[in-house]
Amino acid sequence: MNAHRIGVLTPSSNSALEPLTSEIVMQLPRVSAHFVRFRVTEISMAQQAQGQFDDVNILEAAQMLADAHPDVIVWSGTSAGWLGFEKDKLLCQRIAEKVGVPASTAILALNELIEIGQIKRLAIVSPYTGDIQQRIIEQYENLGVEIVDNIRHDISVNYDFALLTPEQIFQDLKQVARAKPQAVVTYCTNLRAAQLAQVFESETDITLLDTVSTAIWGATRKLNLDPSVIKGWGRLFNWK
Repeated sequence: MNAHRIGVLTPSSNSALEPLTSEIVMQLPRVSAHFVRFRVTEISMAQQAQGQFDDVNILEAAQMLADAHPDVIVWSGTSAGWLGFEKDKLLCQRIAEKVGVPASTAILALNELIEIGQIKRLAIVSPYTGDIQQRIIEQYENLGVEIVDNIRHDISVNYDFALLTPEQIFQDLKQVARAKPQAVVTYCTNLRAAQLAQVFESETDITLLDTVSTAIWGATRKLNLDPSVIKGWGRLFNWK
């Protein structure tokens, strides 16, 4: 029997994060990942797209996860990047109140890693549109983090994000690496990018902070587990 269960809140049209999360979590002794989806099909500034991330929808999904008795619930999504970091903080509080277990998110964990690593020069690779990307950039600039370069693919259909090939993403990573950031973030949990970390870091000596990976790192923090047992998925798992 597993000692810990990680409950993962998943966008309904996401096809990348579940297999990647499961593969990474397999390296944690006696830990398993369990997923529930809520409807997310479009990433844009349109009102109906913003409404997908209403806490009512996410909390309903979290309460379904509660049936599996998770020890932590993590929102493996990046919506706080354009909706505001405070939204994820409030969501975690509400999940803890309603479900009775600690909660984390990919973005809150990412921001904690940025703080731990004293990252002041960051690059971003995402599939998003220009207005979404600009909101993300502004939020990090408000934290005192300079976005030295960024690449976006101007896609708004969430399902289509996973159609970007790892080869294309790796080329994007190499391109933004020329600006000499301290770290690059692949800012979307529907990108098949987490597995690129070890090769990218060995070639550039730049840390890759993939948001599927940061979600798992955040979950281990809440469970007081040592993330450094996870090997081959990037140096972030050695950060404490």
